[in-house]
Amino acid sequence: MTRDHGPSTRSASRRHLRPLTIAFGLVVVFMVVEVVAGFVTGSLALLSDAGHMATDALGLGMALAAIVAADRAGTGDHRTFGLYRLEILAALANAALLFAVAGYVLYEAIRRLQDPPEVLSGPMLVVAVVGLGVNLIGWRLLRPGATESINLEGASLEVLGDLIGSIGVIVAALIMRFTAWPYADPLIAAGIGVFILPRAWRLGRRALRVLVQAAPEGLDLDELQKRLGDIDGVGDVHDLHVWTLTSDMNVASVHLMTREGIDYHTVLDRARTVLTDGFGIDHATLQVEPDTHQGCTEITW
Repeated sequence: MTRDHGPSTRSASRRHLRPLTIAFGLVVVFMVVEVVAGFVTGSLALLSDAGHMATDALGLGMALAAIVAADRAGTGDHRTFGLYRLEILAALANAALLFAVAGYVLYEAIRRLQDPPEVLSGPMLVVAVVGLGVNLIGWRLLRPGATESINLEGASLEVLGDLIGSIGVIVAALIMRFTAWPYADPLIAAGIGVFILPRAWRLGRRALRVLVQAAPEGLDLDELQKRLGDIDGVGDVHDLHVWTLTSDMNVASVHLMTREGIDYHTVLDRARTVLTDGFGIDHATLQVEPDTHQGCTEITW
């Protein structure tokens, strides 16, 4: 039992391509602006936000590459599921990059707290305000697709982190401009680093769950097995496996042992209803066996 995900998944990917491309262009351009401004003003908060935007640029670029590759690639002889997993790999790479940036920012913030350098708060404030506007546009572009794709969710979270980072930089610039307190810049930078960490962990954890083929979060395997076993004519359910192939695409395989004389077509139709309507599983491989069949349990893999 299966529903063809190729056209529907690819059309969803194409729908995300335009906003992702626009967001990518905005992030790359403003990242360069922040790097230059960070060195000119001496602001670690600006540089940390630029570093985060650099990972955004790379992450968005990988997200674009994953969508294009998955959209263009056929299944072929060796890729029976196409290249859908590329978006999961891109999401995992994004998480790793976020961890690296957060670690660097926290290290540099601690160093600067011991000897805070002079920071030009005026230009820093102007750049931060412009950055806030850029990040707002990027986040609004990516947010709708984030509900459909873990890849887009990762990109959206990164841009959201930048948005909050821009607010932090504005706060730091205002504090230094009106109070001349030099610790505002490294403290805000450290706060941006701390903000990044739990989001990187959540994204990385979700991507790893997909890659190790764990059952989807929130799916009750025992209940699924019970519901399949309750189908009229099914005497036993075994070798049940459920995993996530890519965003919004859960896959299952299961053996259904039936009593003699039962119509297999009816069993398959009812199993399909249980899987799709009850558990959101649209792609499944079902092996229907008569209870007189011998040898299935001898397969150990």
